[in-house]
Amino acid sequence: MSLEQDRYALAASALTRLGPELVRYAYAILLNRADAQDAVQEALLSYMKRAPLFADAQQEKAWLLRVTANKCKSMLRSGWFKTRAPINEELPASEESREVIWALAKLPAKYRNAVHLHYYEGYSIEEIARMMGAKQATVGTWLKRGRELMRMELGGE
Repeated sequence: MSLEQDRYALAASALTRLGPELVRYAYAILLNRADAQDAVQEALLSYMKRAPLFADAQQEKAWLLRVTANKCKSMLRSGWFKTRAPINEELPASEESREVIWALAKLPAKYRNAVHLHYYEGYSIEEIARMMGAKQATVGTWLKRGRELMRMELGGE
């Protein structure tokens, strides 16, 4: 097997194992399914090009989440993204979970990322701090403020 085939196999394996989680995370940032899929595709291309070595699957997942977040941020900064008219898409979820998703979407990016990684992906505050390059106390504050803003948006508990 050639080096290129090895890199393709690594990326394909990562997509199979982590694809839905990466798309969900990108969607939480971009609020559009097609854009989220594009960002994940870009992250996997970076994975193929670099073929980094990881100590374990958790480290690989954290790296891919971080690269996906960076790709999303690049998309958000692009002139094309700022001037386009987004497609209003219906979320495949119950009415209650749609409200939670929209409340999450309204949070500032740092709160939204921290809340998503903690509650949807199951990362600890320490792991999120490492991924986002922030202090643990800062991530704890982001989670607290994000929960408060979501509580106000959802009107109660």
